[in-house]
Amino acid sequence: MTDFAALLQPDRAQTARRIHLLDAASTEEWLKTRPASDRALAEAQRFDGKSEGALLILPRDGGEFEVALAVKDRSALSPWCLAGAADRLPAGSYRPAEGSVGPATLGWLLAQHRFDQYKSKPSPDRGARVLLTGEAARIDEAVRLAEATAMVRDLVDTPAGDLGPAELEGAVRAWAREVGAEVTVTSGEDLERGYPMVAAVGAAAVPGRAPRMIEASWGNPAHPRIAVIGKGVCFDSGGLDLKPASGMRLMKKDMGGAAHALALARLIAGARLPVRLHLLIPAVENAVAGGAFRPGDILRSKAGTRVEIDNTDAEGRLILGDALTRAGEEQPELIVDFATLTGAARVALGPDLPALFVNDDSLAEQLLAASREASDPLWRMPLWDGYDDMLKSDIADMVNSADSSFAGSVTAALFLRRFVPEGTAWAHLDTFAWRPVAKPGRPKGGEALGLRAVYAALAGRFPVP
Repeated sequence: MTDFAALLQPDRAQTARRIHLLDAASTEEWLKTRPASDRALAEAQRFDGKSEGALLILPRDGGEFEVALAVKDRSALSPWCLAGAADRLPAGSYRPAEGSVGPATLGWLLAQHRFDQYKSKPSPDRGARVLLTGEAARIDEAVRLAEATAMVRDLVDTPAGDLGPAELEGAVRAWAREVGAEVTVTSGEDLERGYPMVAAVGAAAVPGRAPRMIEASWGNPAHPRIAVIGKGVCFDSGGLDLKPASGMRLMKKDMGGAAHALALARLIAGARLPVRLHLLIPAVENAVAGGAFRPGDILRSKAGTRVEIDNTDAEGRLILGDALTRAGEEQPELIVDFATLTGAARVALGPDLPALFVNDDSLAEQLLAASREASDPLWRMPLWDGYDDMLKSDIADMVNSADSSFAGSVTAALFLRRFVPEGTAWAHLDTFAWRPVAKPGRPKGGEALGLRAVYAALAGRFPVP
């Protein structure tokens, strides 16, 4: 893991190069205060503050320099406005010249993170670009957010051959050792009895990739109880309803929900939020073999309901159903789940915008407000009761996949809702966990989408005394 703490340091009057953040409204006046040589450089390079991310190097005596960076709005900096500069500038220490940079520290940190352990020749070490900030209180929080985001990216980017259910369990145990959490893993015959849908989805995997339910508990039992659940399908072939090659190519990321859940647990424990956290990750590989569950099979859920399998590629909701039932046994105040659940959500909202389904309006408002504050967007989708009939089965309590091409993300969320305890606030994030096109500080590959928004909402709901 990148040493993010070394990249963001308190400003103690060390020598550092200055970074001027300028937008279209402020550049002209700022240039009037600069030496003639700076104005000449800005004119020669057509630097006017209007092209977001544009960088102007201003030489100084002794081989040093200052930096002017164009941002969209200097009064409302985005988390990513410094990312391009951090990626392009040489090693050294830098200081914002005009006041606070606030959330922009996140992009500065993540722009320097690399996932290159599978390259025979890793990227050359360009040296650290250290940002000095007078906002000492924000440093720890910024570092924690960067570490959690990098954790999601690295877990999702890891090939499925190196990250199966056992390795996902190892990641949870490693975190638990750091914070003193208690881990329980259910597998084998105990899994078949206690979590029958998790066992069925993972039944075709080879023994070394056997399914399991991973649970961890952290925090004071006297504090409000919350459950965080993540879909841990470490690879999804589609099962007997086999995906085409194009659909299977990115299915190493189908454990992206689990990566988000573990990263959120890391943030909660790192900030010492006053909650009793219950982390649940049903971890499976949806493989193809003689023991695979079949279309037309009827599975018993942990809740006792019977589910007819319409499509084996709608497996994530099955394992989440058992996890939601288990979470409800502890009578939590709040349940949040993350899942790379449906292609329908991506058709509706694209790759950057997680679909948010919530059964409690006040919780929804908290999450949406936090998403705006954190610049980590969410979009609320309806739990439309009128579509609940799409889950009817002729011979069982329900089907796992509606026999319709319409409202796929909604019917998936309605399926999950059947396993949420009555009266418990619940939020479901159908997230992509992947960035198809690189942007500054956000390389192509695994991505945390919705993580910072949910954490901010929880930090507001359960403030540290």
